[in-house]
Amino acid sequence: MKKGKPIRYQLCLMLVMLTAQAHAGLRQYSATIDKSSWSLLQNSPLLCELSHPIPHFGEAYFRSVAGKELNMQFELNMLRLPDHYALAEVLSVPPVWRPGEQAKAISSMKMLKQFDGDLGKAESWIMLTELEQGYSPTFYFSDWYSPYDKVSVSLNPVHFIEAMDQFTQCVSALLPYTFDDIAFTVLTYESGGDELTKASKKRLEQIASYLKHDQSIESIDIQAYSDSFGGRWMNEQLSIKRAEAIKAKLVSFGLEENRIRTEGLGEKRHVASNESSLGRAKNRRVVIQMEKP
Repeated sequence: MKKGKPIRYQLCLMLVMLTAQAHAGLRQYSATIDKSSWSLLQNSPLLCELSHPIPHFGEAYFRSVAGKELNMQFELNMLRLPDHYALAEVLSVPPVWRPGEQAKAISSMKMLKQFDGDLGKAESWIMLTELEQGYSPTFYFSDWYSPYDKVSVSLNPVHFIEAMDQFTQCVSALLPYTFDDIAFTVLTYESGGDELTKASKKRLEQIASYLKHDQSIESIDIQAYSDSFGGRWMNEQLSIKRAEAIKAKLVSFGLEENRIRTEGLGEKRHVASNESSLGRAKNRRVVIQMEKP
């Protein structure tokens, strides 16, 4: 019996050492319960951004931008960017108060050299849903700077619900169009004056809604045209009046006057025949072209 004790002791010691080595080989990054925070960094009709800092690792973001279709993107912003291509397995890990429940596979995330990791719409929504239910989306991958270590990075669901409610409200209020949708706009007029058609008035309202939230427009070119009914000089003056009226509208939306250039071209550059009322309606137009830096 006495001879067996050292053997059992050595086996126990080896087991402890192996367990310690296994845990030492897995570096875990996650905000503790008292440090877990979620905040809405961007809250506008153009961009919604939900942020979650991960101590000593980086920050996680969920983003949705204005557009015709509902969109969502997740980005894992890392302090130490990948040194080579790899894959991270993304699992939804159950909370400790659900013992015995298995983790659920969400996706695989590509880790590209010197780039942050990201996931698309479907995976991002799944992660948000799992967080709402108290689960922790967790990323597992091999450390690209050490051949001995594995890394796990977890999103902590503590304090998530309130921020998620704000994020959801922001997403529901996003504009259903982008800068690219309005950067080149053609407005048309009723015959004989500077009264816009109903469709063009609605289009101008869309531009106004966008410009209230984006002051980064570098320049705007406004070119106004007329049909061929009436004298050329009269039509040229009418087109100048139309261009200046649109400029005044844009200035009222908050744009600086010196960023806007206008030109009245009258009967020049017709886009349709003036022999029909439909063709003349197309020629009575203002073309607005906006540019960003």
